[in-house]
Amino acid sequence: MKSQEIRSKFLDFFKEKSHEIVPSSPMVLKDDPTLMFTNSGMAPFKEFFLGNAVPKNNRIADTQKCLRVSGKHNDLEEVGYDTYHHTMFEMLGNWSFGDYFKKEAIAWAWELLTEVYKIPKDILYVTVFEGSSDNDNLPMDKEAYDFWKEIIPEDRILMGNKKDNFWEMGDQGPCGPCSEIHVDIRSEEEKSKVDGKELVNMDHPEVVEIWNLVFMQYNRRASGDLEDLPAKHIDTGMGFERLCMVLQGVSSSYDTDVFTPLIREIEAISSLKYNKTQETDIAMRVIADHVRAVAFSIADGQLPSNTGAGYVIRRILRRAVRYGFTFLNKKEPFIYRLVDILSKKMGKAFPEMKAQKQLIENVIREEESSFLRTLEQGLILLNQMISNASSKTISGEKAFELYDTYGFPIDLTSLILREKGLNLDEKGFHQEMAKQKERSRSASESSTGDWTVLMDDSEEEFVGYDTLEAKVKITRYRKVTSKKDGELYQLVFNLTPFYPEGGGQVGDKGYLEDMHGDVIYVLDTKKENNLIIHFTKNLPKHLKETFNAVVDQKQRERTAANHTATHLLHQALREVLGTHVEQKGSAVHSKYLRFDFSHFSKMTVDELRDVENFVNARIEGKLPLEEKRNIPKEQALADGAMSLFGEKYGDTVRSIRFGNSIELCGGTHVQNTADLWHFKIKSEGAVASGIRRIEAITTDAVKDFYFDNNRQFFEMKDLLNNSKEPVKALQSLQDENSSLKKQIEQLLKDKAKNVKGDLKNQLEDINGIQFLATQVDLDAGGIKNLAFELGNEFKNLFLLFGANVNGKAILTCYISKEIVSDTLNAGSIVRELGKFIQGGGGGQPFFATAGGKNPDGIKEALSKAKDYLA
Repeated sequence: MKSQEIRSKFLDFFKEKSHEIVPSSPMVLKDDPTLMFTNSGMAPFKEFFLGNAVPKNNRIADTQKCLRVSGKHNDLEEVGYDTYHHTMFEMLGNWSFGDYFKKEAIAWAWELLTEVYKIPKDILYVTVFEGSSDNDNLPMDKEAYDFWKEIIPEDRILMGNKKDNFWEMGDQGPCGPCSEIHVDIRSEEEKSKVDGKELVNMDHPEVVEIWNLVFMQYNRRASGDLEDLPAKHIDTGMGFERLCMVLQGVSSSYDTDVFTPLIREIEAISSLKYNKTQETDIAMRVIADHVRAVAFSIADGQLPSNTGAGYVIRRILRRAVRYGFTFLNKKEPFIYRLVDILSKKMGKAFPEMKAQKQLIENVIREEESSFLRTLEQGLILLNQMISNASSKTISGEKAFELYDTYGFPIDLTSLILREKGLNLDEKGFHQEMAKQKERSRSASESSTGDWTVLMDDSEEEFVGYDTLEAKVKITRYRKVTSKKDGELYQLVFNLTPFYPEGGGQVGDKGYLEDMHGDVIYVLDTKKENNLIIHFTKNLPKHLKETFNAVVDQKQRERTAANHTATHLLHQALREVLGTHVEQKGSAVHSKYLRFDFSHFSKMTVDELRDVENFVNARIEGKLPLEEKRNIPKEQALADGAMSLFGEKYGDTVRSIRFGNSIELCGGTHVQNTADLWHFKIKSEGAVASGIRRIEAITTDAVKDFYFDNNRQFFEMKDLLNNSKEPVKALQSLQDENSSLKKQIEQLLKDKAKNVKGDLKNQLEDINGIQFLATQVDLDAGGIKNLAFELGNEFKNLFLLFGANVNGKAILTCYISKEIVSDTLNAGSIVRELGKFIQGGGGGQPFFATAGGKNPDGIKEALSKAKDYLA
């Protein structure tokens, strides 16, 4: 059975059981402060489990794209070593929100596996929660056990402990016992040796869990206590890749048709065969797995970067690159070539893979090229480290610096050192890594208290589109503590005019005022699990009273203007550059806007001017806002509204129109484009291959920009003696400056020639080595040229020059390559002598420099040079 048919049969089965089939949510989460990626099938439905929203249908089924790079079996550095764990995977799931419970979930799971997929009953085992004797003191899940024993022999029902059979969403929140379904796909010979039940949950590659049925019936409080949920839910997750492995009769998910087309392409590109050596097999599995994770993330709008979710994606891609570099001998970009195969294979189920194919290829190719250059630079630095080493063991601290600062992989460092007969201080490396993780953990450490509920309120209404002020009541609050922000309170109201951060737009600020005149400032507004949360430093004194909630009008108006500008900018770019332009991210603040978009080249000056003119024409046209709220998504799209890949839309949406610009958007906007006053682009540049970024301003920021420019212009004119043609006057100054620089360079060269003759006469022969340590009156470039010119004339030269350049100390050491040794090593010498000038440096064994802030120490440093010849 092909993978596409396997997926379809699952969805069709639950459709017949009255489930609504919903599309996968984005794998990259943009507006959830608790998660960077969707890491389980239930993540998109958290708001329903928490009771913060009511689903349109109490029964839902889907296939959800997920990403995991941490946890027991999903540590990024382990993926590829076994045959059934992955970073990106599909989770097939069915959900009940207060509807059916254990009986139906168990019966339907068994029916699908044994009657639809025809999996033999005698290779299946199930687990049931055995209860716990810890603080929770939970009973055995006898209800599930009794349902299972009606359909499966009791010797195939196994008791599972809390670690394996009690599922929790996190430290707090809904949780409950679960039943796992395991399958034994070993050969008959293997089965005769060891009973399958002995291998369940023992990490055997052919006795694996394929489906987990979670019975959500408790809520974990911040105190650690459990309480019953008011409604009981079903949350199931079946690993699609593992199911394919079982149904296609193979012992590795990498041997299913989900992965084999990718592996065949890797074989063709590398001219190597899979299933030949362990090293190349692991490398091919790593690359096939990781290209999926990276491609789906880019399709969802997450580009590789140095922070947050983008850093995770970059790490995944770089791991794939280094496995290709090290084990497949691929020294040029090649992973991007797998995207075509991937889009053909996955494009039907996930249309974003086809729509974003070109962008994904461009981004991956550019990232590969960049990291290969990093590897090249890292190899040079590692060779310098090896040359400067005083023993056979390279310190873990140095290796960590190479890893942390330059991104050079530690496994590659270790491999190269072994090839050169050297050792790596792995313990020291891991100590440095642990220190960094502890620093990071400490910086982000936080604790969240339980909600204190003041009044029941089924749904918090947002009224901020129509008003910036409202009478509100606090429905619940909790305290959060973090290293970064200290103690804060999170407040939820029955209704709110405060816009929560989302869709690229920052959250509102403002204040709450009670009837006594007491004021509490709202520092930020965010949305979490469908709750609009207001952050305050203090808790109001009179919690149960009515408050006047007031949004900071000036900030909201500026932010709204910038959000409207992003829509007009998007329209302008598509008009000027072409309809291939798509929004790839945005940040809307009160002071500026940032807009990322797909385009293949740097914009020209004329294109930028045309885009500015286009937007400003719409501002001058005074286009009114045409807003439609809570309309069916299909109707909005039929009206011509643009939707964005990677965004999660509900069944009903809000459309925003200014003239011919129509977009689906939940953000705040001006009532008329005239409110923007003027639009000005401040910068345009590359974010990644095929992705450009514009930063721009509107309203007061434009006025400030022109005022500042005007001030600078008059200051410049003043410096140019109020020239009537300041541009020509400035050009004349630059030409004159360039001419003078050339004259100075020539004078310095002549000076160095004269100095060279004097210095040759000062050389001292010590044990056959021509030695000189002296202070010279030259800049760094002149000293280097002088040293190398002298080096060309002598093969046994040891020079140490000192110089005071604009109050900074410089030491330069040159040693003829013929006499370099452990003792006479320029890099080591400048590092040691650098302490006298309160600085440091390094370089190669034959030439190195040090800089410092103490010119008075030059004399002492020079006096110590002769000691190296003792």
